[in-house]
Amino acid sequence: MSRVTIEVALGERRYPIHVGAGLLDEPGAWRDAIRGRHVLVVSNERVAPLYLARVAAGLHGFEHAALVLPDGEAHKTLANAGEVFARLAALGATRDATLVALGGGVIGDLAGFAAACWMRGIDFVQVPTTLLAMVDSSVGGKTGVNLPAGKNLVGAFHQPRAVVADTATLATLPEREYKAGLAEVAKYAAIGDAAFFAWLEANADALVAREARVLVEAIATSCRHKAAVVARDEHEHGERALLNFGHTFGHALEAECGYGTLLHGEAVAIGMLLAARLSARLGLAGDADATRLARLLGALGLPTASPAADPQRLLARMRLDKKNLGHALRLVLWRGVGAADVVPGVRESEILAVLA
Repeated sequence: MSRVTIEVALGERRYPIHVGAGLLDEPGAWRDAIRGRHVLVVSNERVAPLYLARVAAGLHGFEHAALVLPDGEAHKTLANAGEVFARLAALGATRDATLVALGGGVIGDLAGFAAACWMRGIDFVQVPTTLLAMVDSSVGGKTGVNLPAGKNLVGAFHQPRAVVADTATLATLPEREYKAGLAEVAKYAAIGDAAFFAWLEANADALVAREARVLVEAIATSCRHKAAVVARDEHEHGERALLNFGHTFGHALEAECGYGTLLHGEAVAIGMLLAARLSARLGLAGDADATRLARLLGALGLPTASPAADPQRLLARMRLDKKNLGHALRLVLWRGVGAADVVPGVRESEILAVLA
């Protein structure tokens, strides 16, 4: 398996996810998604020197410009969304303009949010350059920016016109960031595919080594899982919430420790283990399942121990989670490998016991 295309079907709306090496040098993958004449490429200071020129070369014939933002989660802000709006205005971008998000999840979320807002919604194309973005944030239309109070508290559902995941870009991804992306791959297996979980256990060493064939298969399988869930529940009224397994704990850890201290995937890995241990504490799953998850995450080079943080402060951040209803906490927990549920009304005392 060297290249694959997955289709996301949302009623009559459809868009492709292209996965494979060398796609940046084949601009048809994103040119076909551009309907107007104005294009703004949004990237960051780490990715732009590596890939911006190649994307720009594929935009010959369009009126295009680029905006290069600082790198990192701390820069996924309303202020930087404002920078995107200012550059769109300077370009003279109208309602048929297209934004191209070239980078990781931060750029994808921020550019997608700006696309959702500019003139009440313009097209955008995701060109993810991190593993985490390829398997998670670039697919499904969740966009947003952070506030000091928490992650992604301001955002919109806005689907891309296409996703172009050139796996060759992963060769330049730092080891820590690459492994952080493997957490989201493990998540799909944990919540809904026991066979994929076993495949990951068998292929963990090859994934860590970035073997091309195994990598494309892992990304494609993850994207198929997410595409299927998004097709059934685009706006997260039900099943899509399961994709947040580990995220309520993880987002709280990210915000409390300071954005950048823990990478998103690292926080999700720890969060999944906390959710698994809470599931065992509540009698929903066995301790052996949590142990198996910890073993897989460790084999993938991910952290399995939570950094020191005050449980009460983490709980306060968890109360801001978007899945909650009223004052009741709703958490994504599991019943063992391959089966997850949204569980309402979890007692805070049980959560504090796990956090402690």
